[in-house]
Amino acid sequence: MTPPILGSLSTFPTEILILILFPLDPRDLVLLSRTCRRMHDLVYEIGWPQYLASNPRPSQSLTSARRSWSPVKAVRYDTLTDRAWQRAEFVARPLSRTWAAKEQSTLAISPSRLIVAAGTVLYSYSFHASTAGQPIISWEGNISLNETHVRGRNITSIAFIEDGGQDQTLLVAYQEQLVERIILIPPAQGSDAPLSFSRTPLAAFPRGDYIESFSTNGSHVLSLSSNGTARLSLHNALDNCDPLSQIDLAERSWKSHLSVSSSTPYAAFGSTGKKPLTVHFISPDDGLSPTPSLVLHTEKSTPDSLSSSAVYGLSQAPLSSPWGASPQILASGWFDGKVRIYDIRCPSSHHSVLTGEDTSAPLLRPVLCLNDRWSTEPIYSVACGGGSGAHVAAGTARHSVVSFWDVRNPRGGWSVHAPGNDRSPVFSVLLEGSRLFGATEMRPFVYDFGPDATVDMFPSIAAGPRANREGLKHKPGVLSYRVSKYRHAGSGLGDEFN
Repeated sequence: MTPPILGSLSTFPTEILILILFPLDPRDLVLLSRTCRRMHDLVYEIGWPQYLASNPRPSQSLTSARRSWSPVKAVRYDTLTDRAWQRAEFVARPLSRTWAAKEQSTLAISPSRLIVAAGTVLYSYSFHASTAGQPIISWEGNISLNETHVRGRNITSIAFIEDGGQDQTLLVAYQEQLVERIILIPPAQGSDAPLSFSRTPLAAFPRGDYIESFSTNGSHVLSLSSNGTARLSLHNALDNCDPLSQIDLAERSWKSHLSVSSSTPYAAFGSTGKKPLTVHFISPDDGLSPTPSLVLHTEKSTPDSLSSSAVYGLSQAPLSSPWGASPQILASGWFDGKVRIYDIRCPSSHHSVLTGEDTSAPLLRPVLCLNDRWSTEPIYSVACGGGSGAHVAAGTARHSVVSFWDVRNPRGGWSVHAPGNDRSPVFSVLLEGSRLFGATEMRPFVYDFGPDATVDMFPSIAAGPRANREGLKHKPGVLSYRVSKYRHAGSGLGDEFN
């Protein structure tokens, strides 16, 4: 016999039931689906898709796999992934053996592949789904962009640009001031042919300057040079020497972040100096503001006492942060080892900083400051996402350490050394719902928090003559490589998760 309350609930109009389903978590949806046939059908047709839409987990590497999943399978994956994040449980895997030389590496990702740039080489890893729907990372190949008798060919920045969904077109900048458009040509399925490419030179920066950072958003590309020249262009007009707008920051610059989809389009720049993090609004008519619209600084800064520092990493803050999913929430990695988060929607108008002749900008202090009390190493890279869409990841300058924080519980942070535990910086990190991709000066790596992982999901790492000297600790038959991790609130000695 159906309990009276459920009997009356099942008689409600569908429109009312949909509203009732909206705030329910996965456990409640499962229980409700077991009460009667109508509730079962409603949960599977409306409840699970509605839950996924309300709790996004952006994951480029899972795009192909998620297309094959039912809504309930996707919710199961996300729920188990969130639990793994809470316990700091993951599979740690290097994506390759150690490179022949130490390189300043960088990453770019699309729904189809991960690109690792190191030295003059692009390494490509493709994403696809197995017949059982597992998200697979496969070695696709590498291409050398070196040219005979050309010095300074080291890659400084890469970024995917729109190409109709092919995910094969990259911008590549070199230390020799050259910029190229690289189009990857993957081999046909089942073919033994190597990965190939075509290249097109693009308009370069002035002599003696090179691009340090690309940032893309939609059809727009923001290029930032080492000397502080910033150019905003359309991706299909990069071979034109006249960008949409260009400004000069006049500072040693490191990182850019572009957001043209926010209610107030803006570009953020990380540099070295007394104003190491500035925001420049973008207007439809004039492009980038030539002077800072906002100056973002430390917790105790005042207009009269701006200490010199540097910002190396920038990212939109986690979607599930206390301040909402706005693209105007910015996470930044600083020289002093802290990650600072800013809400640029609410400038403190009573504090301002002189930014040029007769011009001033509001001075913003962070809404949240994150740090590992056991480390004062600079933060070289920042990314956001992770479990429940609420995590911040930061790559540090030494010992291949990646630090994690849940912005809902910032004191519960923890850190982990990359496979190999070498002394390298973590130059680049990319954070998805269930995976973190990182790159040191030695190799790329992945942490996978997803459920049901198997060895077939990752590129195989062939044993080589240098294997024992690479620092990789791995027991035969064990999926995860051994890594050291520690809680920020603990002793800092590691092995505190048991």
